[in-house]
Amino acid sequence: MSYGDPNNPYGAPQGQQPPQQQQQPGYGYPQQQGQAPGYGYPQAPPVSPYGAGPAAPTTMPGSVGAARVMMWVIVGLQVIGVVLFAFAAVALNAAKDDESLQDNTAFQDLVGQSTGVLWGYVVFGVAWLVFAAVLATKFKSGGNGARVTILVFAIITAVLGLYPFVIVGLVHTILAILVAVFVGNANGKAWFNRPKY
Repeated sequence: MSYGDPNNPYGAPQGQQPPQQQQQPGYGYPQQQGQAPGYGYPQAPPVSPYGAGPAAPTTMPGSVGAARVMMWVIVGLQVIGVVLFAFAAVALNAAKDDESLQDNTAFQDLVGQSTGVLWGYVVFGVAWLVFAAVLATKFKSGGNGARVTILVFAIITAVLGLYPFVIVGLVHTILAILVAVFVGNANGKAWFNRPKY
């Protein structure tokens, strides 16, 4: 069969060239790149060595850094609170020994109960201060366990700011809520779950 014969009914139509046979690449010739994946499956995205999702942050996000600063502010407020409660306990104890108030039994009963409560607040304040300082240092190197502990600390601090420390605890409540929000959001989760080298 010849494509060159113009009277051949199976030949190429007039004015067209016969189709060229494609050559298959032989030994030593590179294959063509950019072919579509086979069998109708889309090509998968590259796999991250840290699992699915965006890459781990290398610097502390701004919201997490703000939460760390707020934790240090809570530590500073705790120091002020401990000093004030200790001063009040010492002042009440000194007033109890005052000669003019020795005969007032109602005052003596109030002072006797109040100084014990105030010294209890001082001890609790010191313990909470140390705990807050330790958690504030864990922002740089802590993992998900530190994140959960900071969240629990912030929630308990917010509740304690409402009761029993209503007046002095309002600032603690606001700061603790912000710490919980900033550590609990996606940036906080990504920061505390990042791989540690």
